Amino acid sequence: MPLFRPFKAVRPVPAFAQEVAAPPYDVLNAEEARQKTNGKPYSFLHISKAEIDLPENTDPYSPAVYAKSAENYRALLEKGVLKQDEKPCYYVYRATMGDHVQTGLAVAASVAEYDKNRIRRHEFTRVDKEDDRVRQIDALNAQTGPALLAYRQIPEIDAIIKKTVKSAPAYEITGDNAIRHALWVIDGDADIAVITAAFDKQNVVYIADGHHRSAAASRVAKARAKANPNHTGNEDYNYFLAVAFPISEMKILDYNRVVKDLNGMTAEAFLNALTENFTVISANEQAKPSEKGMFGMYLAGQWYELKTKHAAPADPVKALDVSILSDLVLTPLLGIKDPRTDKRIDFVGGMRGLKELEKRVDSGEMAVAFALYPTSMTELTAVADSGQVMPPKSTWFEPKLVDGLVSNPL
Repeated sequence: MPLFRPFKAVRPVPAFAQEVAAPPYDVLNAEEARQKTNGKPYSFLHISKAEIDLPENTDPYSPAVYAKSAENYRALLEKGVLKQDEKPCYYVYRATMGDHVQTGLAVAASVAEYDKNRIRRHEFTRVDKEDDRVRQIDALNAQTGPALLAYRQIPEIDAIIKKTVKSAPAYEITGDNAIRHALWVIDGDADIAVITAAFDKQNVVYIADGHHRSAAASRVAKARAKANPNHTGNEDYNYFLAVAFPISEMKILDYNRVVKDLNGMTAEAFLNALTENFTVISANEQAKPSEKGMFGMYLAGQWYELKTKHAAPADPVKALDVSILSDLVLTPLLGIKDPRTDKRIDFVGGMRGLKELEKRVDSGEMAVAFALYPTSMTELTAVADSGQVMPPKSTWFEPKLVDGLVSNPL
């Protein structure tokens, strides 16, 4: 089976595209989603976070939520707000965030190639989050949240995309943070064949974001194959929804850390302890790191620049700035051994800016904040190629894909 193949997308008719398109299910809590859908009955959040249509405090993992999600999905299909394409297509997806533009393809990606690690991952997944996506897929009989994949530039693909975007898109909508999302349909048999063949020559592609979606699709495929006595490997459930972009066009923002206390130390003692491994300099303004190995720190109303005194380790995981901060500061000095479970640490995506770090510390909620230099795509692929995984919250990709523009029915 090919690495990628076209699929018959379920997508909004153009008149409803703006209202349907919604942020990913995992970037909003229930209250934020309720506010965002006020007066918007066709928002895809009614499908991706259906607890907003049930009594407050409903467990988001309860069977009633998945049943409501399926009910809302069927309702949009029956009303003609969503329609399924009649033939398998590829879809050009362009996201524009200020001066940054990235253009890729919505595809159906092979679960078998994911299982073989040809579609390569760099993060651990949590079983509870996998379970949630499995139940969502089964309830809807569709995959509605695309994984974000990255591939090395392919001239044949570039040429088809360039030709396609010369025409008007099927629709263009404006999402959060004024990010524009546009979609074109590629339905010509010749272009479809070229795209499928070109991607199939790729030795490896990478999951940038969407590890839980991918893992859930793999579990659904295994369960359905086991239950199907006539399984061939060609069924729709053997593929999962993804949008793939060239590595060179992808943007990773900083993913910063805030910690509630100094593990019993005074600010002076903590600063002194840092000097063993870092050069520490007071800054007159926000200390946004300008290169790898440099950190900004906000403590007691003052910004500092921290620069490691050591050469970067050879191991691709240990060499990450998020690992250096953990290994030299968070674990030995602040006592945070597992950032996945320790309630004393929180994470702030770079879209919120360094002002958010100041706010969290100045309010007294947190004692110290660390600003990091963004992880690079080169670092991500090196970790994935080594068969290792990154520490949690190592990458914050922007722009985020919206939910609702394309879904993959099984």
